[in-house]
Amino acid sequence: MVLPAGVYRADHVGSFLRPKTLLAAREKWSHGSLPAEELRKLEDQYISELVPREIAAGVRSITDGEFRRAFFHLDFLKHLDGIEVEGLMAAAPNSSEAQKDASFAPPKLVVTGKIGHSKPVQVDDYNFLVKQTQGQPVTVKVCIPSPTMVHFRGGRDSINSEAYPDLDQFFADLEVAYQLELEDLYNAGARFVQLDDTNLAYLCDQDMRKAAEERWGDTSALTEKYADLINGAISKRPKDLKIGIHLCRGNHRSRWYASGGYEPVAEVLFQKLNVDVYFLEYDDARSGDFSPLRFLPEHKIVVLGLMGSKGPQLDDKDYIKKRLHEAAKFCPKGLDQLCLSHQCGFSSTQEGNDLNEEEQWAKVRLEVEIAKEIWGDDLSK
Repeated sequence: MVLPAGVYRADHVGSFLRPKTLLAAREKWSHGSLPAEELRKLEDQYISELVPREIAAGVRSITDGEFRRAFFHLDFLKHLDGIEVEGLMAAAPNSSEAQKDASFAPPKLVVTGKIGHSKPVQVDDYNFLVKQTQGQPVTVKVCIPSPTMVHFRGGRDSINSEAYPDLDQFFADLEVAYQLELEDLYNAGARFVQLDDTNLAYLCDQDMRKAAEERWGDTSALTEKYADLINGAISKRPKDLKIGIHLCRGNHRSRWYASGGYEPVAEVLFQKLNVDVYFLEYDDARSGDFSPLRFLPEHKIVVLGLMGSKGPQLDDKDYIKKRLHEAAKFCPKGLDQLCLSHQCGFSSTQEGNDLNEEEQWAKVRLEVEIAKEIWGDDLSK
């Protein structure tokens, strides 16, 4: 089976640990003591150093490590018209022991007016990254948050009722904003875009489904609505622009937020969502078993996040291989429909997970080694 362009047998979610100097600079910028143009120069420098490290480790789907972001989602969405970042949100009550440090409460998104796309968001970042990869047999992958991130957490009060007395128009405007961003990225040369989505994964968690039901009503209908939203957002893409979606149960400083297998959303996820590839967490029991993969159509690919990105420990190679073969039993075309990755990025927020850069690259190299032993040296097939 031929993989979609931009997908590799050894793949990754997108973010890498930020250098400490860059973190210090971003802190200064956030307090107004460093000009934005100086911060961008530093980001450029460290991204230009990151790319060769990705390639040297065997990565062929190249990202900027999300070095220009504090949060994987907010730093994109705040650039759309009508969306602002404000306030604090309480930490999830059902998270891991480590997550019970309630000091972390991410800012929230609010819709203050009509959503629009008056300017490209990621094009300049994409163009810079392309320059760093010239002459290399790689793909530049653009990671942006799923449009569901604007809706799930806030509740009706987070969406201005004067701008949107009817939420149908809210969803329609959000779809158009994404269509325009994808058009700009495509015209710049992008051919692979990954949507990062926590909410479809959160709808696999019983407690989070209950909370979502209080905000938005029937969660099965909400799952369908999100599939419609994502499909609408990507509906005008050219055929050679491939779309992936990553489902995440939370990834802040090695902490997680949600549990539960994919069964509650699996049929909609695999049968209704018009994406080309799925990046799915499967590193521990919180992700459930592989049986939801039975809904996978023959023409789609799953990048299995079997390996851990939350700590320094190297995964057991034989165990990962065993898990790949177990998952393949549920796929119509077996291993041909699978790829391998870590369960999430190494730094979904700027703080990063609890490991150092050398430990991070050792984990990436091991993943590439396993993939070559399973599928052969050409990781694009």
